[in-house]
Amino acid sequence: MHILVIDDERAVREILAEACRQAGYSVDEAKNCTEAASKLVRGDVDLALCDIKMPDGNGVDLMRSVKESGVETNFIMVTAFASMESAVEALRAGASDYIIKPFNTEEVLHRVQQIAALRGLREENRVLRKFAKADAAKFRFVSPAMADVERLAGKVAPTDSTVLITGESGTGKGVLARTIHELSRRSDHLFLPVNCSAIPETLMEAEFFGHTKGAFTGADKARKGLFLQADLGTLFLDEVGELPMLMQTKLLHAIEEKEIRAVGSEQSRRVDCRIIAATNRDLSQMVKEGTFREDLFFRLSMFHIHIPPLRERKEDIRSLIRFVLEGAREQHGAANCMTLAEDVERLLLGYPWPGNVRQMENVINRACILAEDNCITVDDLPPEIARNSPREEFHGTSIANQRCLRDLLREFEASVIYRTLDETSGDRRAAAQRLGIGLSSLYRKLEEFEAYGMSKNPSSHQNPSRDSNSEQGIKHETSRN
Repeated sequence: MHILVIDDERAVREILAEACRQAGYSVDEAKNCTEAASKLVRGDVDLALCDIKMPDGNGVDLMRSVKESGVETNFIMVTAFASMESAVEALRAGASDYIIKPFNTEEVLHRVQQIAALRGLREENRVLRKFAKADAAKFRFVSPAMADVERLAGKVAPTDSTVLITGESGTGKGVLARTIHELSRRSDHLFLPVNCSAIPETLMEAEFFGHTKGAFTGADKARKGLFLQADLGTLFLDEVGELPMLMQTKLLHAIEEKEIRAVGSEQSRRVDCRIIAATNRDLSQMVKEGTFREDLFFRLSMFHIHIPPLRERKEDIRSLIRFVLEGAREQHGAANCMTLAEDVERLLLGYPWPGNVRQMENVINRACILAEDNCITVDDLPPEIARNSPREEFHGTSIANQRCLRDLLREFEASVIYRTLDETSGDRRAAAQRLGIGLSSLYRKLEEFEAYGMSKNPSSHQNPSRDSNSEQGIKHETSRN
């Protein structure tokens, strides 16, 4: 927290400033209202210890003008002119507290700490509403690889060591970072995730370190950066490999010195936040290529945890499916948990999951929306998974191993469409017109049938001389639709 001591008496200023520095706060001083106003307008002062009576003005008036300008600075008014009237005036004008000279420095620091705590809570609530995700559920992994990940996380969590988490997209790097935070001594403070790839390069410095009012065009209000927002907590730098080289240099300095300076400010601020970084890129290879600083890589990877992809720990898949299903039931407000048809579970267990756990969550959530009677069937899965389902050969209107009404309807629809294509000698435009559907709709149907293994021999319903016209025509048809 940054404090400005405002008093025309030099001795009082120095006593208060030194007491606050000893307590670990960064401190600046001002000897009158004019000097104070020039420092307050920058917007980087969290708390002002302000005398009421000064040669060039009144501290209460100074506070009013600062608050009217939109600067969020708390004020504790200090005065030797003790009266209920001045106290009430200061509090009504927006002062956080009021102390009287002569004062006890311990009492002043106690009130400063109370205001710091309140500011921290307000900031944490604001950022949590924006960033935090509900992820309180815990999951126990089965595979030895993930058991080792959990063991490493449990070992490093109580320390203040920086942690580098690597792994493919969707493996759960963010979940692991939050778990480490929750197991640490910082768990009562903020866990602040930031996607480094989502911040424009021109705004990175201001985003990370904050800026003062008027620091650049559009900076109409002072703003705390991510480091100060996460003070005493954990700053999670996701996709850290996407940081440009200049920002890597500034980040390294902030981590090593535990000190940052807002854009437009002349004051450096001490900051105490733990850094956890994550990436799906090979940072060691980037170091060799000269696109990532070697010293930053070594600083971040003091403790490295790698999360293996889901295809390398298939023992976890079955339990993860059940876990995600239960979460989907709660999310969609279903009375009963979804069940899986036997062939669906077989497909999910055998699928390589290139998108890892995130892809699995998306697939199962989608299937829960589509499923009927609380049972997920192959029809509820996306084509890239469903096409691996063994199907009986399609024979016109006769269907082998009929399973459900949707299968029958789809197969009947396919038989009608394929028969119409035969009757039009493979002319898809003519077939679409005869069926009363758009050409683009016909193409989508044929792609769907192929995905479900229901296509007949293409040569029996495709006329090369006419199909080229159909391919041209679909563009116009699609644009109309």
